[in-house]
Amino acid sequence: MIRFWFKAAVVLWLVPGSLGTAARLYTEEDPLVILSSSSLKPSVINSSSAWLVQFFSSWCGHCIQYSSTWKALAQDVKDWQQAVSVAVLDCAQEENFDICKEFSIKFYPTFRYFRAHSPDTDRGTPYRGADREIQSVRQLMVNILQNHTKLDRPDHCPPLEPYSSVELLPLLGQRSDHYTAIIIEEPDSYVGREVILDLLQYSGVEVKRALSSDLPLLDALKITTFPSVYLLHPNTTHTHLHVQKRLRFFFSSLLRTLPGVQRRLKSGSSSTSEGQMGALPDKQSTEPWRDFDRSKVYAADLESALHYLLRVELATHNTLEGEELKIFKDFVTLVAKLYPGGGSVVKLMETLSDWLLSLPLPRIPYQAVLDLVDNKMRISGVFLGAELRWVGCQGSRAGLRGYPCSLWTLFHVLTVQHDATPTALENTGLEGEAAPVLQVMRRYIRTFFGCEECGRHFEQAAAVSMEKVQDREGQILWLWNQHNMVNYRLAGSLSDDPLFPKAPWPSPSLCSSCHEEKNGVHVWNHGNVLFFLRQHYGASNMSPKYSLTPPRLPAPPPGTDPVQTSQPQEEHHGGGGGAAAGGGGGERKEPEEKFEEQPEPRPGHQALREEVLEGGRGGGGGGGGVWILGLGFNSVDMSLCVVLYVCSCLFLMLLFFFFKVRSRRWKLRHSRLHV
Repeated sequence: MIRFWFKAAVVLWLVPGSLGTAARLYTEEDPLVILSSSSLKPSVINSSSAWLVQFFSSWCGHCIQYSSTWKALAQDVKDWQQAVSVAVLDCAQEENFDICKEFSIKFYPTFRYFRAHSPDTDRGTPYRGADREIQSVRQLMVNILQNHTKLDRPDHCPPLEPYSSVELLPLLGQRSDHYTAIIIEEPDSYVGREVILDLLQYSGVEVKRALSSDLPLLDALKITTFPSVYLLHPNTTHTHLHVQKRLRFFFSSLLRTLPGVQRRLKSGSSSTSEGQMGALPDKQSTEPWRDFDRSKVYAADLESALHYLLRVELATHNTLEGEELKIFKDFVTLVAKLYPGGGSVVKLMETLSDWLLSLPLPRIPYQAVLDLVDNKMRISGVFLGAELRWVGCQGSRAGLRGYPCSLWTLFHVLTVQHDATPTALENTGLEGEAAPVLQVMRRYIRTFFGCEECGRHFEQAAAVSMEKVQDREGQILWLWNQHNMVNYRLAGSLSDDPLFPKAPWPSPSLCSSCHEEKNGVHVWNHGNVLFFLRQHYGASNMSPKYSLTPPRLPAPPPGTDPVQTSQPQEEHHGGGGGAAAGGGGGERKEPEEKFEEQPEPRPGHQALREEVLEGGRGGGGGGGGVWILGLGFNSVDMSLCVVLYVCSCLFLMLLFFFFKVRSRRWKLRHSRLHV
């Protein structure tokens, strides 16, 4: 005990801030409600939902150590909020002294649960269970809800009692506007009730539970293992669903991914599933729908990300100088070295990188960068499509997913490529950093990313844990973990696409071995997650489908060397080896293959740096250029040629007169000697 209290004292000493700051243990970023003396009664009294409140003290050592468990519980039951909410109240805050006294809080932490529609006199029912782990408290919450009568049940809580065969069998073969999932389980199992609550915020599916003791139901559905799920489709068909692992997380994830099942938005607008059972995109959208495989990464998404980044987001900076210029150079170098597959995009980034690194100027105009990106110099093989073609990152309507999804995908691919080709960044100035891809990403988002609030959140996360990443494997897992944390935070928000709801990724259907359960709580198998990410975002899993192909350059003038104007071959639209799909995942359970395909080194284009820079200063314009031997010359270049020609003529004339005069003197000198 002495050792325990000593550790608690050390933790208290290390925690910054005053004792009156509730944010020391719980913040607004946590998926729970922080109550105070003014909000406790209005929240829990006569509420439409039940409440489970922890009264704690910020100086209590046990409260500090238990805070991580309570946050994990709140995250685990985040989708239950309409039926039961998780909250905290800090009795160490001076403003809360009176309310804690009124509710007779004598020890910390104290747990009280409040039934829905409770009267003003209710001070909550204490929970004194010795086991306060997540699974036990979660089952307590289920019992709280089930112990409500039909009259005082939370408004949005569906029935949790088991149905009988008499009620369920008549549903077979009936048409409906939604799926009906029947979970058959043992009498002491909580899986069915937990799945019902997990799907509480989703439309398009209704979950019912039945017991394994109902023999007529088992005979009719031919169920022999428990728990099992039997699905009734809207079109009258019904079938026994195969679940890879008979765990709560697998059941919930499987039902959430059914076509037409969508998360309801937090704004309170209830989206129905009518007309959406086929999970089709919004018919009002003018953007064509592109069918895609969730197990692939599409080059079109990465190219669209670079197009938006270079031509739209970067365009808000008229000039690049100082720290901005260095950050941009690092980003271009990173993409040039790690972008998979080679091709015209890599050649563009290599050309841009060579030009930026060879510039002696501390400041360059954005227009010069744009001219090179648009290939105003007509360099053979350099091309980046000027069109947004979202595939794995397309949304159900405009404004959803798109660029943020593709930017995440791009950096996922770069972390995996850095792991596959560890020497690619040698002699770039980035090889000295422990996590170069993450550091470049952090600096870019902080400086250029258009969503200021998103950048602030990312910077906060990076400041907490990014410095702990010390190897390439850590890079991959850190970015994956942060992406999932963002998904957790934004799930159900207005930016969440109902057709592609934000959920833990990869899903069990993509990587069942990534998911496990420990003490009734979902956990990740990080070794299998790392294996999956390497396969999914690897170069061999990249699909060229929907990518824009480089246009053919104008035919060379007669008599020129055709080799100088040869064009890169068009990319074929085959399936190729697969890669990760942006936003969707792809299960890859086959043995891992190391794929270290590196593009052939290409010659630099330093000789073009002055021409591109001058073109940028001139306001860019493609007119007035001349195509000669595969090289583009603009009006400035032609003017320089004329000046050089005139200077050369003058110099030759001076030489001519100089030698003419010397020759006359020589003749006179020798003629006198002869005489």
